Amino acid sequence: MTTKSHGWHPETILVHGGTTRSPFGETSEAMFLTQGFVYETAEAAEARFNGEDPGFVYSRYANPTVAMFENRIAALEGAEAARGTASGMAAVNLALMACCKAGDHVVAAKALFGSCRYIVETLLPRFGVTSTLVDGTDLDAWRAAIRPETVACFLESPTNPTLEVIDIAAVADMAHAVGARLIVDNVFATPLWQSPFELGADIVVYSATKHIDGQGRCLGGVVLGSEAFITDEVMPFMKHTGPAMSPFNAWVLLKGLETLPLRVERQTRTAARLADVLAEHPAVARLIYPGRDDHPQAELARRQMKAGSTMIALEVAGGKEAAFRFSNALKIVKMSNNLGDAKSLVTHPATTTHQSLAEEARVELGIGEGLLRLSVGLEHEDDLAADLLTALDTVRG
Repeated sequence: MTTKSHGWHPETILVHGGTTRSPFGETSEAMFLTQGFVYETAEAAEARFNGEDPGFVYSRYANPTVAMFENRIAALEGAEAARGTASGMAAVNLALMACCKAGDHVVAAKALFGSCRYIVETLLPRFGVTSTLVDGTDLDAWRAAIRPETVACFLESPTNPTLEVIDIAAVADMAHAVGARLIVDNVFATPLWQSPFELGADIVVYSATKHIDGQGRCLGGVVLGSEAFITDEVMPFMKHTGPAMSPFNAWVLLKGLETLPLRVERQTRTAARLADVLAEHPAVARLIYPGRDDHPQAELARRQMKAGSTMIALEVAGGKEAAFRFSNALKIVKMSNNLGDAKSLVTHPATTTHQSLAEEARVELGIGEGLLRLSVGLEHEDDLAADLLTALDTVRG
């Protein structure tokens, strides 16, 4: 079912897109908890395996429930095709590995989630793929790093955890000039606030564990791109290495997609208000939010994104001790390294999500000992503001 041809709005796509029904005519999407599928005849099995019959073969390759999730998010994103994966990191690894072979070169922004940076900086070189890390906000750095053997450029925007905004269209143009593809991790922006394909990206990845689930229930990821890329490059990799999405998780994520606009719009509105409130507190040495005029790339954020973010970065004066005191004083906001949840969550990147980076690398990225990443949830904004301000007052005291 190709929902994009209907001209539906995103909210409608997220409820109805990609749905297929069994002969029972169920209202909710059916959950096909099966490893394999049966065939009426040996000839039918042969036709299924050689591609003459487009039906399902094995749930490691494809599954009806997973296919509904893939079709729905592809329709939302404006992609030709998508493949669900077991986690967000499986999606990142799949996107990069499917593009590369020994002798190739990858350019990536330095500001990456720790595991993403591990793949680019440590894992790819083990297989003969060289990599260069650049300041993602410096277009001259991208231009200098991209060379004829570059096959992929990879970035997050906004970045994790310092919320830098990178010019996707400009990097895409530079990548395409040498025949490389641009891979964009769009988790922090969500598919509602940023459309990487419209900006020139070739491949988009998500950790569906975050906003798409939105309620801390399960893991999942997705890779989106052209039909040719998904069929010819992603599918063989998936088929033979097995980073498949669970049908149960796909069903949960389908339910998450139905409420994605309601949650993200509310979370973003609350985050914008909290950012303004936190910026005024004397215990906050630095406040970073893409929707504010004092963001380092404010003009680009307004041009590239439809709204700010559900995420805030704040640096507490007093370093690690003060950051810990603030975190420990919170009552409503919970400490967790997840994000995009209905519950507001805070984490200290230097000792959690980015602790594997060398101290020099963290300093270079602006991940100081006092930096905290706040994922804004669905609680009432007044309650959150009171909780955060009370905790900040303990830092001053």
